[in-house]
Amino acid sequence: MIRTDLQFADVAQALEEGFSQTPKRLPSWLFYDETGDKIFQAIMHMPEYYLTTCEYEILQMNKGKLLCHFKAVQSPFNLIELGAGDGLKSEILLKHFTEARAEFIYSPIDVSETVLQQLVGRLQHSVPRLSINPINKRYDEAIELLQQDEFRKIFLFMGANIGNFNVKEATKFVSSTSKSMSPGDQLLIGFDLKKDPRLIQAAYDDPHGITRDFNLNLLVRLNRELGAQFQLDQFHHYPYYDPETGMTKSYLVSLKNQDVYFEACDKVVHFNRWEIIHTEVSQKYDMPMIDELASRAGLEVVDAFFDCKHYFCDVLFKK
Repeated sequence: MIRTDLQFADVAQALEEGFSQTPKRLPSWLFYDETGDKIFQAIMHMPEYYLTTCEYEILQMNKGKLLCHFKAVQSPFNLIELGAGDGLKSEILLKHFTEARAEFIYSPIDVSETVLQQLVGRLQHSVPRLSINPINKRYDEAIELLQQDEFRKIFLFMGANIGNFNVKEATKFVSSTSKSMSPGDQLLIGFDLKKDPRLIQAAYDDPHGITRDFNLNLLVRLNRELGAQFQLDQFHHYPYYDPETGMTKSYLVSLKNQDVYFEACDKVVHFNRWEIIHTEVSQKYDMPMIDELASRAGLEVVDAFFDCKHYFCDVLFKK
């Protein structure tokens, strides 16, 4: 079935822009359709995917301290989560803040309507006294919408989502977020830290094939929504981690010379044998890189919270 709504237009535009570049590329937001959401949730439960467990530990151990930071100014606040996902980690904070009778509203933002609906439904049962304002938009659109918000803003950008940008893009994104913040507003970002390269590589190239399925689902989505004719067995999943730069990249590699027809666009795209489609970036950080990011964005580092292995760090910034 070929989609004919606004989402179709977004996907078609992403294809047009991405496949006109060298190398060809697709934006990471395309991962998150209904199937992609389920696969990513499976990734988060893989033993190789250490990020989720590390951040759970950090939030569980520091939820009280975080609330003290957020309540340093005695006024209600809007807890705005960019890329909320399934919200399981955030729920640790939401339950504690609600039990402590903090005055706040929770505004989860996600590009996936399916995940957002699931999140709201679960929180209505698990944290019934929580005030929720779900926003089904991209980050930039949501931040602009919240500019008129009357409450003090606390932004959450967890789960190493900052790693979906390269360093230059991350600086631009954090700087843009900083511009929307008023004095006293805060921003909590989760950073995956540089570590044993083998640990990082395994998280993106697991032996169960789950990350492979996640990457290949991009082609499944294009087949479904744009009437593309990708043969999945003619593309391989290939991730690569560079410990020098801290950059992980994921690719889909064409295994033969092939032409792929897109019914919705009435066009043919050619792939050479071994040609790549760049699908994902996952940037890893060290503390000097984080300090540099804060400086360039005009933010001050308030506190940093680590898991016991120092694999991960949630850093609190303020305007």
